[in-house]
Amino acid sequence: IQASFHALRNTRGLPWPKDHEKKDDADLLEWLQALFGFQKDNVSNQREHLILLLANVHIREMSKPDQQSKLDDHALDIVMKKLFKNYKRWCKYLGRKSSLWLPTIQQEVQQRKLLYMGLYLLIWGEAANLRFMPECLCYIYHHMAFELYGMLAGNVSPTTGENVKPAYGGAEEAFLKKVVTPIYKIIEMEAERSKTMKSKHSHWRNYDDLNEYFWSRDCFRLGWPMRADADFFKTPNFVLNPRDQTNGEHRPAGNDHWMGKVNFVEIRSFWHIFRSFDRMWSFLILSLQ
Repeated sequence: IQASFHALRNTRGLPWPKDHEKKDDADLLEWLQALFGFQKDNVSNQREHLILLLANVHIREMSKPDQQSKLDDHALDIVMKKLFKNYKRWCKYLGRKSSLWLPTIQQEVQQRKLLYMGLYLLIWGEAANLRFMPECLCYIYHHMAFELYGMLAGNVSPTTGENVKPAYGGAEEAFLKKVVTPIYKIIEMEAERSKTMKSKHSHWRNYDDLNEYFWSRDCFRLGWPMRADADFFKTPNFVLNPRDQTNGEHRPAGNDHWMGKVNFVEIRSFWHIFRSFDRMWSFLILSLQ
């Protein structure tokens, strides 16, 4: 635990915001909080989470007490591999390079890995119901990790001519208000539509339907910062009823902006009772002959 704790305290070389008062006991997660606007309690929880993850693997890899003063790089790689397994698969599936860029200076590699893991856990810890949309979290992390890399590398923005800064800033609760809340409101609106209207499954989206949007390269049209006028954030602007006609893709006709279902659409029919219980019907027919 001490080895993990001291590794997180290594903030050497990090560019702190000018308006932020750096504490003597500041660590990497506090630096991420200052830049991306995570909640204070979330930072405390994920600090403990990350320390315990690293400590558990570290103590298994190095059993000798005299060798535990420094965090083992192999233990760090094991935890990192588990955390980013789905993210790397997502990048490979979409044909995109991951944002996990490591420095060439060996002394900075461990710090960079801890920053990447800390950022992922902070996003996950504050994502709330967005955790049911893992590819959506991959999309968010992909852009924020790239911003992190740009700031540490000293990249200059081609639009502003200044050093790269987080798109949503580091104001208090900026991540919750500007990233999580807009997506959650869409989930809430779609859930309310499913409760208040006797509509077909093709007329509203659930978690899986919204998450499927991030299964294709088209999700990058959403941009970063996310465009408020993107199709992902659109909902039908008319009242649905059972007599509404649908187009060939089982989406409500008359609205060109609502994204609707992306892949599978469940169609309600009385035939479902036969298809869903086909094994039971087969068993009864055979046994009652």
